[in-house]
Amino acid sequence: MIKSLVLSAAVAVLFLVAAKNSTHPPEGETEWPEYLGGPDRNHYSRLTQINPENVKNLKVAWTYAMPDSGQTQVNPIIIDGILYGVTSTVQAFALDAATGKQLWMFGEKGKGNLNTSRGLTYWSDGNDKRIMHAMGSYLYALDARTGIPIDSFGDHGKIDLHTGLPDIAKGKYMVSNTPGTIFEDLIVMPLRLSEDSDAAPGDLRAFNVRTGKLEWTFHTIPYPGEFGYETFPPDAYKNTFTGAANNWAGMAVDRKRGILYVPTGSAGYDFYGGKRKGQNLFANCLLALDARTGKRLWHYQTMHHDLWDRDLPAPPNLVTVKQNGKSIDAVVQVSKQGYVFIFDRVTGKPLFPIREVAAPQTALPGETPWPTQPVPSKPAPYARQAYTLTEKDISPYAEDRDSLVIKFKGYKKAMFSPPSKEGTVILPGFDGGAEWGGAAADPYKGILYVNSNEMAWILTMRDTPKLSELSNLSPGEKVYATYCTMCHGPQRKGNAKSGYPSLIDIGTRRDHAFVSQLITSGKGMMPGFTMLTAGEKQALISFLFGEEKVEAVSAVPASKKTYLPYESTGYNKFLDSKGLPAIAPPWGTLNAINLNTGEYLWKIPFGEVESLKAKGIPATGTENYGGPVVTASGLLLIAATKDGKFRVFNKNNGKLLWETTLPAAGFATPATYLANGKQYVVIACGGSKLGTKKGNLYVAFALE
Repeated sequence: MIKSLVLSAAVAVLFLVAAKNSTHPPEGETEWPEYLGGPDRNHYSRLTQINPENVKNLKVAWTYAMPDSGQTQVNPIIIDGILYGVTSTVQAFALDAATGKQLWMFGEKGKGNLNTSRGLTYWSDGNDKRIMHAMGSYLYALDARTGIPIDSFGDHGKIDLHTGLPDIAKGKYMVSNTPGTIFEDLIVMPLRLSEDSDAAPGDLRAFNVRTGKLEWTFHTIPYPGEFGYETFPPDAYKNTFTGAANNWAGMAVDRKRGILYVPTGSAGYDFYGGKRKGQNLFANCLLALDARTGKRLWHYQTMHHDLWDRDLPAPPNLVTVKQNGKSIDAVVQVSKQGYVFIFDRVTGKPLFPIREVAAPQTALPGETPWPTQPVPSKPAPYARQAYTLTEKDISPYAEDRDSLVIKFKGYKKAMFSPPSKEGTVILPGFDGGAEWGGAAADPYKGILYVNSNEMAWILTMRDTPKLSELSNLSPGEKVYATYCTMCHGPQRKGNAKSGYPSLIDIGTRRDHAFVSQLITSGKGMMPGFTMLTAGEKQALISFLFGEEKVEAVSAVPASKKTYLPYESTGYNKFLDSKGLPAIAPPWGTLNAINLNTGEYLWKIPFGEVESLKAKGIPATGTENYGGPVVTASGLLLIAATKDGKFRVFNKNNGKLLWETTLPAAGFATPATYLANGKQYVVIACGGSKLGTKKGNLYVAFALE
């Protein structure tokens, strides 16, 4: 068991003093007690101390330096004057929320925890106060006061998140990097899985917070006799050719009604569905479940037979809207596609009509695209769609514009064009549109605030090499060709512009231990390859380091991936010669949508490219990751952009009120809270994405 690194008795006293000095008003009034602010996931605060008139006086109040550096996606939570967060190598910690002074830390730096984390979950019953922390494939229950694992939970403080899954999931890659959702004494955990044919099933499971016992399971790939079974080929649940359909982005819960709202992702393999013909329920669905039992109440599928990795990327928002003079409790789901789906929270009835639009049927041999796809009539998409692009939409700032136009002419770009060998334009891109940062909402006025990417990607398919074609390769080359070429390329050159590093001469930058850990645990966009045997892993490492001795690893088993006839050539952005988006701006936007009417209040470019700004070119927007926070005082607070700035806007009109440059880009959603009578705003600044520098700070701002 990992030992908790608990500080001195003096710090324990500080913890008690902070708790004593903090007020304890109704939930959500001054604290940030849950991921994205509350169970409704609205990123909303009623605090008004910081307002449009004085926000210009924000100054750094404190900083906290993590013991590691790198991408940090955490939305910290704040309860009883204590801030709980996670480092970039997934150590949990507690700070005095007024000073940033560390109270405790749990976990050892870099010990198998290279995946990102988006935060923690808090649960309490009287004096029993717990922090639920996912690290790798385990869920820990920590004493919120000390960071020490609670021995009565599971196996001496932890449970394996494979618990309750069928035997086919044994040993398969699985982490949880989004906080779980609490309902009474239950916690339901999101799961990140492989996106290939080796994915574990994405069953939803609720565990008892007190004991760790499994309480209920919902099969997202249905079993015989269950609703939706016929939407997959027979026995798909046995995972002989598919898996996933998992929730990785998090959930929302209506605690008064006892309804859990769960957005799911695509079924594996992402880009070829010839082995999973059918509509594929409950992949790409918004599910409404009885939170106590896991029973399905209703569902809506936002993409049928997904071939484009159109996971629902963020928790839904629970708001109240008005239509025809009537108040309706609604659930709102943003999507990678740039669509907003709005439903009656109880019945699942769409509040605006959703059309089933005819989709192209010409596809790769063996593939059967679904004949229609859903498109909401309102609101209009918050991001451009590939089918709307013409040659005029190629970037006017690209020095190689003529060659980009030629490439563009050769790509498929009709609405819902299936993956192709010619290349298919994916816009919004694989990350969205909306992404894991999620949307903010004013739950009382029915206004949604969503930041969006407008990065085009090119999905190109190729014939998968047959095992016989790999027979002339060395064992390490064979493993590399099977698992690594899609992202890092056949020559190991990677694609730095799209975020995939070169592996050439990796031995000059990393040691064997780090690469071994990386292969197992994954990092960032890279999943872990836990299915590899010791021999396969040894062979791969030896190949990457140029040390492979064929005779020493000749007994490498054949790949365990299900053979599919086609595979993607990788995740490739459509970029110009300078690494900027090949389509015309905006490349990132910030949007305010009136959910009562389905109309936009305002829309602005979000972020700047310094090299273009220096030439006098207006704001173009940039790629952005992490969501906004909105306040009752009229503010929208957001970092997220590639340019590394933290900005505050007037939420009513989109006017910029204040901005500052962070020590590293804040690819995370901020939190705001009151401590000792002062309002703070805190953002995790880890950078290390989109080519930005690494950082290791949490930065808190307050009025001077």
